[in-house]
Amino acid sequence: MLGDKAERAMMRPMTVIRINAITVPESGGNELARRFAERAGAVDNADGFEGFELLRPTDERQTWLVVTRWRDNEAFETWVASPAFSHGHRGVSGEGAKRPPVSTHSELWSYEVEVAVRPAP
Repeated sequence: MLGDKAERAMMRPMTVIRINAITVPESGGNELARRFAERAGAVDNADGFEGFELLRPTDERQTWLVVTRWRDNEAFETWVASPAFSHGHRGVSGEGAKRPPVSTHSELWSYEVEVAVRPAP
């Protein structure tokens, strides 16, 4: 039997995590970061959006992680189908010869938060 605290945690809706794992050669990292910074705020007002981080590798890896948090899968899918998503991702992936892609590969990983621990207030 679970304790009261664990039972309350399991009753709450859990955040949906989407991680875009992007392979970026060393020479393209700064450009990728710049392009994401240019569109900072584009997703802020999307219904169900809970947070975003662009993670730069600190070891020899070339995989950057774009981590987004959503209230539920429907909120994420609505964002992906939106004109704002399409517009913002043209700038990250490149626009012809003027802004060629900086990545060589990407894949989308999907997770749900099963257990979350935060510091006590």
